[in-house]
Amino acid sequence: MRTRALELARFGSVGAVAYVVDVGLFNLLRFGPGQLLEDKPITAKVLSVAVATLVAWVGNRYWTFSARRTASPRRELVVFAVVNVGGMLVAVACLGFSHYVLGLTSPLADNIAANVVGLALGTAFRYVAYRRLVFTGAPTAAPHDVPAVAADVDPART
Repeated sequence: MRTRALELARFGSVGAVAYVVDVGLFNLLRFGPGQLLEDKPITAKVLSVAVATLVAWVGNRYWTFSARRTASPRRELVVFAVVNVGGMLVAVACLGFSHYVLGLTSPLADNIAANVVGLALGTAFRYVAYRRLVFTGAPTAAPHDVPAVAADVDPART
């Protein structure tokens, strides 16, 4: 239970950093200097998610799921990317529905649709998929997961 709680905390921390990258870049592309993609919210979201995915890959591989890595980082990266495309499609679908179907086109509406509703649904999908499809190596005891008491136990006395 403690190991899962630590894993969820790490996942949340990595996700928070990736979220800042995603939201920051999305808004920079849509509304920042030069408004590079002012009229293209979907393109802006795809680009921001792509960059945030790279940030999340590094954090999850080397910190969150470090004890579950496999010997095949290429396979993990490919499956990680596919899973993130699925998560991105959730966010993009929420944004597209809000922006184009409901006609809610303000910056606030775009951000709520893509970066609150879409991100929450996509995050739940990603966590389950990372554990079941991406980081599938046999769990190993990482130094931070070994209870301090275990180091003091004399195997001869047990």
